[in-house]
Amino acid sequence: MVMGRFKHFIAELLCGLALILLVHAQDQSDFVSLDCGFPENSSYTEWKTGVGYISDAGFIDSGINRQISTEFKGDLQLQLWSLRSFPEGIRNCYRIKIMQGTKYLIRATFFYGNYDGESKLPEFDVHLGANMWGTIKITNVSISFVKELIHVPSLNYIQLCLVNTQRGTPFISAIELRPLPNSTYVTTDGSLERLWRVDVGSESNIQYRYKFDVYDHMWWPFNFREWTGLSSSLTIESPSSNPYRPPSVVMSTAATPINDGAPLEFHLEPEDVTAKHYIYMHFAEVVKLKANQSRSFNVILNGKHWYGPYVPKYLWTSTLYSKDALNSTGGQYFFSLVKTENSTLPPIINAIEAYSVKNLLQSETDQEDVGAITKIKSTYGVKRNWQGDPCAPQAYSWEGLNCSYDGYNAPRVISLNLSSSGLTGKISADISNLVMLQCLDLSNNSLTGLVPDFLSQLQYLTVLNLERNQLSGSIPTELLERSKNGSLLLSVGESSNFCGSGSCKKKKNIVIPVVASTGGFFILSLTVAAILWVLRRRKQQHKAQEDTKPNVQNPSLESIQRQFTYSDVQRITNNLERAIGKGGFGTVYHGCIDDTQVAVKILSPSSFQGYQQFEAEVKLLLRVHHKNLTSFIGYCYEGTQMGLIYEYMANGDLETHLSDADNNVKILCWKDRLQIALDTAQGLEYLHHGCRPPIVHRDVKPTNILLNENFQAKLADFGLSKILPTDETTHVSTVVAGSPGYLDPEYSISNRLTGKSDVYSFGVVLLRIITNRPVIERSHEMSHISHWVSFMLSKGDIENIVIDPRLYGDYNINSILKAVEIAMVCVSPTSIKRPTMDQVVSELKECLAIELSQRKGGYEEESIDSIEMINMNLSTNVNALVR
Repeated sequence: MVMGRFKHFIAELLCGLALILLVHAQDQSDFVSLDCGFPENSSYTEWKTGVGYISDAGFIDSGINRQISTEFKGDLQLQLWSLRSFPEGIRNCYRIKIMQGTKYLIRATFFYGNYDGESKLPEFDVHLGANMWGTIKITNVSISFVKELIHVPSLNYIQLCLVNTQRGTPFISAIELRPLPNSTYVTTDGSLERLWRVDVGSESNIQYRYKFDVYDHMWWPFNFREWTGLSSSLTIESPSSNPYRPPSVVMSTAATPINDGAPLEFHLEPEDVTAKHYIYMHFAEVVKLKANQSRSFNVILNGKHWYGPYVPKYLWTSTLYSKDALNSTGGQYFFSLVKTENSTLPPIINAIEAYSVKNLLQSETDQEDVGAITKIKSTYGVKRNWQGDPCAPQAYSWEGLNCSYDGYNAPRVISLNLSSSGLTGKISADISNLVMLQCLDLSNNSLTGLVPDFLSQLQYLTVLNLERNQLSGSIPTELLERSKNGSLLLSVGESSNFCGSGSCKKKKNIVIPVVASTGGFFILSLTVAAILWVLRRRKQQHKAQEDTKPNVQNPSLESIQRQFTYSDVQRITNNLERAIGKGGFGTVYHGCIDDTQVAVKILSPSSFQGYQQFEAEVKLLLRVHHKNLTSFIGYCYEGTQMGLIYEYMANGDLETHLSDADNNVKILCWKDRLQIALDTAQGLEYLHHGCRPPIVHRDVKPTNILLNENFQAKLADFGLSKILPTDETTHVSTVVAGSPGYLDPEYSISNRLTGKSDVYSFGVVLLRIITNRPVIERSHEMSHISHWVSFMLSKGDIENIVIDPRLYGDYNINSILKAVEIAMVCVSPTSIKRPTMDQVVSELKECLAIELSQRKGGYEEESIDSIEMINMNLSTNVNALVR
């Protein structure tokens, strides 16, 4: 299927799904309809719409039920008579189970109705999960504020939160969720917030929704003075090929210019001029035309031809929309429907929808941590306002929690303080699922039983306070050992219930290496420990600086035979004539040894870590030999002049070919990209599994993947590589090294290096190869590519959302899907969930085989139901589609 600027649509796409959802919508089986503030365990059917509502009490733990003033009830729909008010707490959240991956219309309604008798119009914020949705500013006591979002949740629940911003008490009247076909309202990024949804040409003030609209969209009547209305009493059909299904009652009215020769014009002026927008126009002919009559028109957007000529069908709904977002200079969109020369009748339009793109890019807390802390809350009945996402947004994280925030990975719980929380019973095993936990304070409670062994399995735990509880038995041996060697600050007090680490048959009053029997002393000890840690780290850094000084007597380099003088280097590079690259180590120059081209990397005098990296790279290159690692030729080490000489890679680095900056480089096809990914994976596999002891590269990224004249990929730049001890699966590194965006988040937090750190970096590279997206978006959200891909995949349209458009559909979609799956498992936040590099190689080989089999057999013919639509003027960069 052709992608990019050649836009297509499939007329019958997901028709069956649309029909299934229609049936569900008609019987409301998938509707969520909450009357906020309605008495608990109560329900009713709203008489105007026939929608069944239930109380919201089972979806939130806070707030109070209120009723609007009687004078405002009148003919108001029943779900707006009551509301839930939140006079206490900063953030109060609903948690509502939904079908994960399903597209929803999420609607929140706010009707003040002077429920508090104060006539003070409040203003507050509403969040969806960890993300700010918008500000609710009530401006009229008797008019409802309706906020709608079309969104695909990435989890099997949503959390809608009311946030007190000190400008009035938050409240909410109704929450409604309506499933939509995933083939509708497709975006290239973000969710869609409603700006307009209007019933054009309606002569009444009636607002139509369910049962007229099977998806329960709300339609507001809309007209201009320059327009006149047309209508039909007959049913307007919505074909199965049009999943938007605007209701017949809305489509039975239309507007046309009063002056037959004039265009039909309307415009959209959003408040946010920088936002992207989508617009949907619904057309149906409502007049039975005579033989000598015709209606045909073009659609003009901001003075440019957008679509047409178009002829609306009699009593038949068609929808015109753009597959890509509109983004006009100044944020204004002027639409003009102009009749063609041969048309005898002016243009018409029946209904319009307009949406702005809402990016919800703030990552929610890691779901394993969410599950664990939620169970802990339930087990102990924690009496705190623990609602919404535990860690995000950071300003509203749960009391007693500290979380890690690195800008591009899901926040993780790293500290839990439940001191003086009235806890009883045993220490909950759910704590063991907070695998990134560094500090745990359970002091001043009434906990009983043994100190469990699973606390020893929390490998990052550095502070454990169990003082002033009723625990008994022995302290696990591993916790005692970690306390003795200084890696754990253990505080258990002098409880007589403890009997040491050995047998408990004889009660002993032993001195356990603990600190602090009072809370103040515990805090003081933490401070002292922190100071000692800083002093020790400074000492290590000072030693590292001393080690960077060149030492010509270093025996590890004196014994190397592949040495060149600096004059040799000058001759090889023709006096450093042609620079072909630059990095933290220094500059890379082109050179020749006899008839062989080489690359010469010269150490910059300003490179602080230069000598260490130089030495590390020489040592490693001398011992590794693989077709997917750059071949080492020799080195120069003469006084302060240092350089590395290795094979020349004619096609530069992978980053150059993924970037749009240079129009002269080859745009890699999908087969070539897959082969490059496989080559890179094989190089890493050799380092991890073919070398003894194993080697971790630590800086896998596109600029360190070089391509020869045949586009064979080879890993380069081993200055940060580490050799793991043969008797360990991990290595504790004093200084974390790597590149932002590609750096393993678990390694950056724990300093524990494993081969899985390279797997994470490789996964990020593979996402770059697939999407051609930046690793970290340069926006205030600083979204990481892995989160962006995960968010976009939840929308279900991988071809139009995730894949690099420069591939123009030249791929097997099954190969792409498998590659995305491989990449996403590689970038799992915890290393235990990542595959090994030999597993990655095996999967990529299958992926490449799928692609090659298609190329051998040829591409399938495009569906005969596809209709190619016209291309818009390139200045607007979108195409119009009609269903």
